[in-house]
Amino acid sequence: MKSNFLKIGSLVILLIASSKALFSQSNPDFKGTDGRVGNIIQTAMPILGVSPDSRSGAMGDVGAAISPDANASFWNPAKLAFLEDKYGFSLSYSPWLQRLAPDINLGYLAGYYRLDERNVLGASFRYFALGNIQYTEETGVETGNFSPNEFSFDVTYARSFGENFSLGTAVRYINSNIFSGQQVQGQPTQAGTSFAADVSAYYKEEKQVFGVPSTFALGLNISNIGPKLGYTDNETAKQFLPTNMRLGIANTFHADDMSDFTFAFDINKLLVPTPDFIIDPNGNGTQLIDKNKNKSVPAGIFGSFSDAPGGFKEEMQEISYSAGLEYWYNKQFALRTGYFYENPNKGNRQYLTIGAGLRYNVVDINLSYLLANQTQSPLAQTLRFSLIFNFGASTN
Repeated sequence: MKSNFLKIGSLVILLIASSKALFSQSNPDFKGTDGRVGNIIQTAMPILGVSPDSRSGAMGDVGAAISPDANASFWNPAKLAFLEDKYGFSLSYSPWLQRLAPDINLGYLAGYYRLDERNVLGASFRYFALGNIQYTEETGVETGNFSPNEFSFDVTYARSFGENFSLGTAVRYINSNIFSGQQVQGQPTQAGTSFAADVSAYYKEEKQVFGVPSTFALGLNISNIGPKLGYTDNETAKQFLPTNMRLGIANTFHADDMSDFTFAFDINKLLVPTPDFIIDPNGNGTQLIDKNKNKSVPAGIFGSFSDAPGGFKEEMQEISYSAGLEYWYNKQFALRTGYFYENPNKGNRQYLTIGAGLRYNVVDINLSYLLANQTQSPLAQTLRFSLIFNFGASTN
């Protein structure tokens, strides 16, 4: 009996395409869809870094420093400490990569509960369904189905230190089930599991900016710090998790009693070794290997700032940028837009986002839409839907 391994492999590539352009694992001189040459960083389960909610999704994927909501568990757990309500939760859904496959979906559930004036607990669950695989024999006879999926579950904690500063952390369980027992280099595959942690900080201050009352904020989140993930017992085949450093700044101008304008900017850098291919000294003189692949996780994180074979220029190319704008009218209706930029040599994700939000009583309804070049990006026309519910009297 022969499984449809090719389709599984294609789905895995689609998964990686959701956070990076399609890549070649063995060729350091990968050529992207626009013909450019790049050296793209590969990680396990890149869906962990994909924006799950439509508010930030409409603002170019900024989130480290914008005002907190129930989705802060993903963007910056420390922001949870400054939520005003007693408890709340959010639901987000996105049909993912619909131009490439019709049955791939991303769902996200997050919630929080305020313990007291300073301490807040949170939790979130992310589920990524990669559709359905039909198994066949060599003759084409159907023999069964398999539905690859990935999920993570987080528990978060945030504590404020005074009126302006907070720290937060998250502990995460990760499960990636994208194979169904296929043999890889003589070893059966299994679901890949790991765990990770986030550390974060948030600072906000009320001040005058250009003579206008404003809320200024800074945010930092280092996410997905944890052991490598693999699908067989072969330790050398395991991949780094998408450990990421997100640093953001935001300023909300309170123009009058009816209007609030927020300008936000984030930078991101994967804290993962850059591929550096050399000739395998134990090979036949032509086989290439990545000399950075087998680094330990701590060595990979600290070395990620200086290990690019192209030097400082390539290190700077590994930083992606997000800029977003949000306008609230009467704290009831919001318009949003943003832009995301990634260097062409590091994945070439470049897209404009737009969206809107409506607040009615305890419910926020948010929608976002991603505009990208359809000939180059599998992310084009991506929709995200989010609902946020907040309950309890204000405590801050």
